Amino acid sequence: MSIHCYAAFGAGEPLRPHTYEPENLGPFDVEITITHCGICHSDVHLIDNDWQISAYPLVPGHEIIGTMRAVGSQATRFAVGQRVGVGWQCGSCLECEWCLAGKETCCAKQRATCVGRPGGFAEAVRVDSRFVFAIPEGLASRDAAPLLCAGITVYTPLRSAKPWSRVGVIGIGGLGHMAIQFANAMGCEVTAFSTAADKAEEARRLGAHHFVATRDAAVMMRAVGSLDLLLSTATAKLNWGEWFGLLRPEGTLCIVGASPGTLDIPTMAMILGQKSVRGSVIGNRSAIEEMLRFAALHGITARTEAFPMSEVNMAVDRVRKSQARYRVVLEN
Repeated sequence: MSIHCYAAFGAGEPLRPHTYEPENLGPFDVEITITHCGICHSDVHLIDNDWQISAYPLVPGHEIIGTMRAVGSQATRFAVGQRVGVGWQCGSCLECEWCLAGKETCCAKQRATCVGRPGGFAEAVRVDSRFVFAIPEGLASRDAAPLLCAGITVYTPLRSAKPWSRVGVIGIGGLGHMAIQFANAMGCEVTAFSTAADKAEEARRLGAHHFVATRDAAVMMRAVGSLDLLLSTATAKLNWGEWFGLLRPEGTLCIVGASPGTLDIPTMAMILGQKSVRGSVIGNRSAIEEMLRFAALHGITARTEAFPMSEVNMAVDRVRKSQARYRVVLEN
């Protein structure tokens, strides 16, 4: 049966209605009727071919929530009518050393939900059920959809934080506003950093104990040597040496936002302080299951703006211009 969707037919072009014939339903596959799909900035990068990996027509979308409408013979974890979600990754070999260690995100044969295959800006999608997740009852679909990419992106590095850790979050946006909520719920002391001084009260409502307006040099100086974990969700170019100085001994700077340029870190500060720098990307299947349960238990959701699927171009443009506060979700 044909699937109706919205697709870009060239780099940067508006999305247009499109129809495609899905592949045959494999034994582990499921077909999901999509009710909600978040728009991630990665979708904009794919539409615009910023990463030079896009093939057109391109159907974006990888923060998908919907209900099962077809189940393969070996997709025994799910039943027709069940509410489920799909994130960025929709497959891997499940046989290599990384997959066997539960690190599917490192698999050389990993597959993305909307790269080289149709994604979630559509009425339905077919994917491998082994990368599909049941959505807990306590989570509303609209506000839970971004958890499947943005949520797990910040949750994964925060899993290593101790309950008493001093955690800093750079940027109060699509990623950062969820990182603050997760870190607070984990029992951490949370400091939010933003160039926008008017976000202070909102940061505190999200769970930040402290707020630092980064354009205030004196306030930034007082934060030096204060953090165990500093999570950067920013997409702007940063002075990494300055940010690295905010870490306590044995502290870690973890980068999840796609900031341009390269890292310039003072090596002696790293050596003498026994500090580290790392990157992190989404999370494995068990971490996603855990994150969804944790979010439901603590009432953690994205702050969202909803658009009908038919207004997809207006919604994408809002994300492209960084006008959303904080995530945009399409609704069927």
